[in-house]
Amino acid sequence: MSEEFYRIKRLPPYVIAEVNAMRAAARAAGEDIIDLGMGNPDLPPPAHVIDKLCEVARKPDAHGYSASKGIPGLRRAQANYYQRRFGVEVDADREIVVTLGSKEGLANLAQAITAPGDVVLAPNPSYPIHTFGFIIAGATIRSVPTTPDERYFEALDRAVKFTVPKPSVLVMGYPSNPTAEVVDLAFYERVVAFAKEHGLWVLSDLAYSEIYFDGVPTPSILQVPGAKDVAVEFTSLSKTYSMAGWRMGFAVGNPTLIAALTRVKSYLDYGAFTPIQAAAVAAINGPQDIIEANRQLYRRRRDVLVESFGRAGWDIPPPRASMFAWAPLPPALAHLGSLEFSKQLLTHAGVAVAPGVGYGEDGEGYVRIAMVENEQRIRQAARNVRRYLASMGVNAGATRAV
Repeated sequence: MSEEFYRIKRLPPYVIAEVNAMRAAARAAGEDIIDLGMGNPDLPPPAHVIDKLCEVARKPDAHGYSASKGIPGLRRAQANYYQRRFGVEVDADREIVVTLGSKEGLANLAQAITAPGDVVLAPNPSYPIHTFGFIIAGATIRSVPTTPDERYFEALDRAVKFTVPKPSVLVMGYPSNPTAEVVDLAFYERVVAFAKEHGLWVLSDLAYSEIYFDGVPTPSILQVPGAKDVAVEFTSLSKTYSMAGWRMGFAVGNPTLIAALTRVKSYLDYGAFTPIQAAAVAAINGPQDIIEANRQLYRRRRDVLVESFGRAGWDIPPPRASMFAWAPLPPALAHLGSLEFSKQLLTHAGVAVAPGVGYGEDGEGYVRIAMVENEQRIRQAARNVRRYLASMGVNAGATRAV
């Protein structure tokens, strides 16, 4: 009997798990670890959303199997969201399916549309499911840059000219996790035109659509005329409404892709617990105060992070969006690499971050810092980091006056 399972063999060791295991062990030993590693919102959802969950959960008939595709009211709510936020009309029956978070949706769509040996274009660095969802499905990944400049489109051109077999899918996600980069509608217009010219499906991950800091709302690829001919977009309630553990997301767009995902899901799940779906309707249709409140919260945390870590001797570029900062290693410690640096930061400073190499080889030299602790804890982390850097011979005063 073989223990060399095909799909497991295709998965490399998950390096971020090494830091996570160290963090868990340190906390179990009673250490105070400031966790800036996982993008786990630290605030609750709105009270009216929790109230709706409890209200529906008390109904005797709410505890049976739900709808794999999502209850009709939730799909209509998401269609209304796209209309008011992006000015995009969406058919709630043919162009939307509810997912158990965007991660599950991406993974199951990969299973639905990918055959072993297919070539998928995915950003590097990127959120792991953007690549490993397709690797598990048997595809080969050809990396393209994350930074949305001319190099991005040059890489696409090379990929379609020189890859055999020809790529069939392009995956992207902006605001980017982990790099926090953003794009404008003109970028999406070029992507849609390129996809139509070369016969590519486009999967866009828009999980951080509502967390932006420069006053310019992040666009949707579906705002491009004709985008639904080639594209599907994934969104999530996790960060927008601080509902990460509820596992509520959506795929919206091309009817063929939505039908494929819906069919696969019909074999695999019965949908989220109905009271959770009803509460999600309340989130999308109800008061939206939390969106602006969370946006301002993450902006303040970003500013505190950049200021306090800079004074500690570690300059971090301010992200324009998302709940993450993509931080280059302090130059004097760049030789450690992102994994070893993250381990040392955890061991000697009590601060957990995510090593950039865990998001792809082009993430080496960086760490991802999640803004999921309050401002006081972020400043405490900066003090710990300063002591660690000083122990390593990095003088904060040489970088920035304190």
